[in-house]
Order: sequence, then structure tokens, then C-alpha cells
Amino acid sequence: MTRILKIDSSARHEASLSRTLSRELATGLQAATDGTLTSRDLAPGIEFVDAAWIAANQTPPEERSDAQRARLATSDTLVDELEAMDTLIISAPVYNFMVPAVLKAWIDQVCRARRTFAYTEQGPKGLLEGKRAFLVFTSGGTGIGSEVDHASPYLQHIMGFIGIHDVTVIAADRVMAQADEATETARRQIAEAIAATTDRAA
Repeated sequence: MTRILKIDSSARHEASLSRTLSRELATGLQAATDGTLTSRDLAPGIEFVDAAWIAANQTPPEERSDAQRARLATSDTLVDELEAMDTLIISAPVYNFMVPAVLKAWIDQVCRARRTFAYTEQGPKGLLEGKRAFLVFTSGGTGIGSEVDHASPYLQHIMGFIGIHDVTVIAADRVMAQADEATETARRQIAEAIAATTDRAA
């Protein structure tokens, strides 16, 4: 049984294309793998990393005060979710050429030294190996993969940084200019991803 974690970051809900596409992908992957699905909506907001958070994280776990453990509670919950999953789906509308602020806040909470990555003599090493990620991007005018797209290369880099190297990008981009074509392309990519997953599971 595959454990799927779906992260949505759009500020919109009913009218959100990124949420619609990630839901379609999650439903298909869940059916293909007889999997379980956990969803997390970042739109209400995620705590920002601050000086107290950094101090708590840098303190050895056995030496943390109750206040420090409380300061890291959200991060611990989010990291626990990542560690427990097999497949990650992140939907990310492109806001001003980058991922939404709430998604960046989530990234800051889950990129934890000694939890999701470690420093070695050869440099940082991701600790969440053996997992898959699907990154679902939507944009109004930014071409995914273009020189002004700072969202998709950043999020792909973050996945590799924490050890997730099996990454598939699905994109409905430039929807303000080509809504039907962009959506059709993304849905074709979703169908291909589900088919490939079905073949894996066979």
C-alpha cells in the first residue's frame, strides 16, 4: 500500500486549477496503488522560522526545554508526515515567478538538519531517500522551464536536497494565454504518470 501526501499551496480553493489538478493526480495514484491519502492545505498559513525556532533546532533534542519543544512542534509534525509517506504531491501556483510564500514557509519547516538532511564531509546529504514526488505547477504567464521560472528549479532542488530524487513535473503554464491547451497538457501528463505508476505496481 502506498502512502500519499498531498500538499496544496494556492490561496484560492474552488477556482484553483493547481488544486484541481493535484486532486485528479492524487485520486489516480491512490487507485493505481491501492494507497492511502493524507492532504495538507497550506493556505491558512504556516509558522515562519524565527530566532527562537533556530535556537531550538540547534539545541540537542535531549537538552531542549519545554518551550523549545513547543516551538518545534509544527516542524516535527510536518517532518513526521514526510518521513511516513511514500509519494509526495505538491501543487504550486507560480506567484511572481516563484512558489507561494506559504509553500516557502513549509519548506523552511521541513528542511531540518539531522531530520531530513545531514551535513557530511562530501556536503549535504538528503535523508528521505526512496520516495517519489510529483510537482504540479500552474501559472498565468510564466512558462515553466523558461528563464524567468524560478519556481520549478527551486522546488526540484529542494526535493533533491532532502533526498527525493524521483521527481516528476506536471505543468499547466501560461493559462492566461492558453488555458485550454495548458490544462489539456497537464491532464495528459497526469494520465501518463498514473499509467506509469500502474505499470510499476503490476
